[in-house]
Amino acid sequence: MSSVRCGRIVACFGREWAIEDADGHLALAYPAAKCEELPCVGDWVEWEATWPKRGRILKVLPRKTLLTRPGPRPAAANVDQVLVVLAPEPAYDLLLVDQYLVVCEIRKIAVCLVFNKLDKIPKEQRSRLLEGDLAPYRTLYPILLLSAKSGEGMDALRAALKGKTSMFAGQSGVGKSSLLRALIADQTIRIGELSARAHRGRHTTTSARLFHLPEGGDLIDTPGVLVFGLAGITPHQLALGYREFQPFIPRCRFADCRHADDLGCAVHEAVAGGAIDSSRYQRYLKLLAKLPQIS
Repeated sequence: MSSVRCGRIVACFGREWAIEDADGHLALAYPAAKCEELPCVGDWVEWEATWPKRGRILKVLPRKTLLTRPGPRPAAANVDQVLVVLAPEPAYDLLLVDQYLVVCEIRKIAVCLVFNKLDKIPKEQRSRLLEGDLAPYRTLYPILLLSAKSGEGMDALRAALKGKTSMFAGQSGVGKSSLLRALIADQTIRIGELSARAHRGRHTTTSARLFHLPEGGDLIDTPGVLVFGLAGITPHQLALGYREFQPFIPRCRFADCRHADDLGCAVHEAVAGGAIDSSRYQRYLKLLAKLPQIS
């Protein structure tokens, strides 16, 4: 029972983690004293059984990517892509969208923009989406237009998720939960039963879960937006987080250029010349102003 095996963390219950082995069996485990890193959902780990359906985590295996909460504390690991969800209701916050995109760029995680609730927009008005607020993003990121309610565009979303570990991000009310329910079968029962058995029926909530998609691939569901905070991000990293800035940054006169009102700033010149969208640039300045308050 003490042989070392490999598994993936699929849920977090406070100080314990649910591990899934290669055969799909679940066990509840805690980190051993010699485990050097705190595990999180999405991690591949080495662990050993200590009792039926119980065990201890010996080692967190190297991560491809990592999203953290303030502290910093690991929140989700080995995420291949983040799907930033926005919708016509509630009114989307493009400053928050840009913040998501910046963090993903810094963490080297691919991004796709998902415009949900397409059913609320008349068909004759839909082309305006890509010509209006979403226009600056069209050459930078893939964009999917869909509706979890009607099913329109969902096949394209399933294709984008296939074979990858993905994660939704977006403000409350944009339909992330509806998308999740439309994509997965009911996989919550087995994890819930494991938690109830381990905690003798006490109510236990999770901070994150990993779901397997029927078409292949995984989807991590983690509440809140704290993993996309700007804490610890430098002005230089923030600028690099804007993809369209990257070709111009090396041309700035000074290496420590903040791309605001700096002398000889190639980014500012590109904005003036129309090579960089001015609305995106204005949002960059707003995020730049926030950095001293939350770094």
